[in-house]
Parts: sequence; structure tokens; C-alpha cells
Amino acid sequence: MTSSTKLQHFRSDMSSRSTQLDLNQLQARLEYYQELGIRELRIPPNLSFSKIATEISEPLSQLRRANGQPELYTPSTSESLADIQKELGDCRRCKLCLKRTHIVFGSGAPQAKLVFVGEGPGADEDAQGLPFVGRAGQLLTKIIEAIELSRSEVYICNVVKCRPPGNRFPEEEEIAACSPFLFRQLESIAPKIICCLGTAAAQTVLQTKLSIGKLRGRFHDYRGMQVMPTYHPSYLLRNPEAKRDVWDDMKKVRARLNDLV
Repeated sequence: MTSSTKLQHFRSDMSSRSTQLDLNQLQARLEYYQELGIRELRIPPNLSFSKIATEISEPLSQLRRANGQPELYTPSTSESLADIQKELGDCRRCKLCLKRTHIVFGSGAPQAKLVFVGEGPGADEDAQGLPFVGRAGQLLTKIIEAIELSRSEVYICNVVKCRPPGNRFPEEEEIAACSPFLFRQLESIAPKIICCLGTAAAQTVLQTKLSIGKLRGRFHDYRGMQVMPTYHPSYLLRNPEAKRDVWDDMKKVRARLNDLV
């Protein structure tokens, strides 16, 4: 069944109000998959609208696994970060747009070997339109410099590009709306290593519900890129005793980078 046919079925089942995404978000997600060359979604017909919405709201890798398809993501054409940012535009894909000052797309080297992925912008980032420029960002800069790199040599971005009010944890529909742009950023950069800072980043990239405490300290795989989850710098500001764990993780990142050069 084609994406457009599925969408017609969705429209006929709008009596269910438990869905996490509205129809516009579902349509945008289906159109996104269609652009990637996915023409069929093998979803059992007895699933409720809310269950289908949940399935479709998951990032592409989980959706393909759920449909028995190989975990592949091959864009039809290579994209630059500028192309992706242009398509993001003045994003209105979720409610985070209502209170933001700036979209925080990301910054750094377009061909970086190391990418840091955080949760979302804070107040300073929202004000300046740049990632990790507040207190947590200053600490991240020190961490980067400790492994003999500079911010200009890495790339830094977040799971969601607009500040969640009060710096709360991003909601599922917000992550679902924004994560395709994160995945496309990662594909465009094609780093050797992705360092996920905190729970939201690690769970989104690795598609898991495991806590950061259980994920950190070892490498994982994301489409051939190696992923090291570690604690978010803001967590270290509240829990300085965890800095030793992060330093252990970053030493592994530095050693692996040396091996991969």
C-alpha cells in the first residue's frame, strides 16, 4: 500500500484522539519517507490510528526494522548542511516554534570526524542561535580541548532545534518532528564518531529506552558510525563527581579517533 493510500486510511479513522501526532505531522512524515524512496509501509490493518501514529513517529531506522526491512538510509542525492538548513526553514513542525527566539541548527566543521549531539537549546543558545554557548557549552569547549581538538574541528548540534520551555526534556512528538533533520545532518557530515551528550541524544540516535548510565562507557553503532554516549555537560555542572566518568569516555573517543585516522 502506498504512502498516499495509507494517509487516506488515516483520515477515515480520526475518531481516535489518543494519537501523539496530528494529521499534518503524519503527512509531513510520510512525505519525508516518500522523498527517501520508501513507497510502502507494511503495517497490519488492525492497528489503531494511535498505534500507527506512534510507529510512524519513530525515526527511520526503527520503522524499517518494524517492517522487516534492512536498516539502511541512503539519500537519493548527497545533501550539504546548507541544503538541510534551507529545507528546515522557519520551521513550524511542532509547538516548540511558538516560544523560540532562534532556530539552533548547529555549528562546526561540515566534514568533522567527531560530532557532538546534545538535547536541545537552552536560553543562551536560543538567544544567540548557536549550540552550546552557555555554561554547559563552556564546559563542553573545555572537554573538546582536553582531547586536543577545537570547536572549529568538530560539529555540534542538538536533537531538537528549538528551546523546550524551561529547558524541559523534549516531548516525543517534538523529537519525532525534528529528528529527521538530525539524522540528515549526521549523514551529510558522515563523522567517524558521534558523541551523544545525555539521555535524549543517546536514546534518539541509538533508538533505545536504556538510560545514559547503562549506555555510556562503550561504543555503539549507528549506520557504520561509532557512537559514544556520555553525560551532558549540564549534568556535570550539577554533579561534578561524574566528570571522571566523562573523562574516561572522552579518552576512549580520542584513542578511537587516533585508530581511525
